[in-house]
Amino acid sequence: MSSDDVSEEYEEEEKLPYLGEYEGDRNEEGERHGYGKAILPNGDKYEGQYEHGKRHGKGTYKFKNGARYIGEYQENKKHGQGTFFYADGSQYEGDWVNDERHGFGVYRYPNNDTYTGEWFAGQRHGQGTYLYAETGSKYVGTWVNGQQEGTGELIHLQHRYQGKFMGKNPVGPGKYIFDIGCEQHGEYILKEVEEEEGEEEEAVKPPVPIWKAKKIAPLALYTPPLPEVPPQSDISPAQEEPQTSGVGEKVTTQPPADYSEADELDAEKKAKENLESLMMEELKQGSTEEEERERNSQSSN
Repeated sequence: MSSDDVSEEYEEEEKLPYLGEYEGDRNEEGERHGYGKAILPNGDKYEGQYEHGKRHGKGTYKFKNGARYIGEYQENKKHGQGTFFYADGSQYEGDWVNDERHGFGVYRYPNNDTYTGEWFAGQRHGQGTYLYAETGSKYVGTWVNGQQEGTGELIHLQHRYQGKFMGKNPVGPGKYIFDIGCEQHGEYILKEVEEEEGEEEEAVKPPVPIWKAKKIAPLALYTPPLPEVPPQSDISPAQEEPQTSGVGEKVTTQPPADYSEADELDAEKKAKENLESLMMEELKQGSTEEEERERNSQSSN
């Protein structure tokens, strides 16, 4: 279990009859009130603000397992801005409400993955970005109860996918956008995995998303707005003088030829050729890597 899934709360100051050692300010009732240092019965340590016997305000809590929290408290609970350094090396910095990650925050995991975005009741929930450190890919979109769900974009080094996600998997209509200058439209269909002989009936495998491509299209490039047309002169068309060439002949103005349809067909043809070339390169690279692994295996034997 990762530190993101389990509770980090080990504080037991208010649950034990023996309150440990304390050095600091007190109020007239003898309660810990103001600034103080405490060693709890379980070995944890706290240094910071107290109010009426409870941690309240800014403080630092050091757990006996090596974890550490630096931030704000409200009635013995992490509340407000704070940073938690977990024992496994992960770290969360952001908003807290009632002892849970809640609001906006950044979580750095032990494998150097990073999530930056909204939290609700201790889980990723709302809009957020998850960066995969090993591949450089990242997911930007909606989260529900810790899972990628809703509209999102999965960005890789040379292409990206835009669509909807459910339980970490893409589902329904979407499109791939390639850096070579084209888009591939289609949809993801969830396919049930057939059970193999000898497998236990209880081991139910989740459905696998299968991409069904429909069409390839050129990228929809941004078109700047046309400049404003200057106001026409007061001279009516009948009063305007006809234009002439250098030898005095009338010049007939011809409308420009419309090449939009031809250009679109040419762009789509080039996009298809570029995509086919990219796919062939990936197939060749995969075949070369497979042959290399086979040669290494034979040489090791």
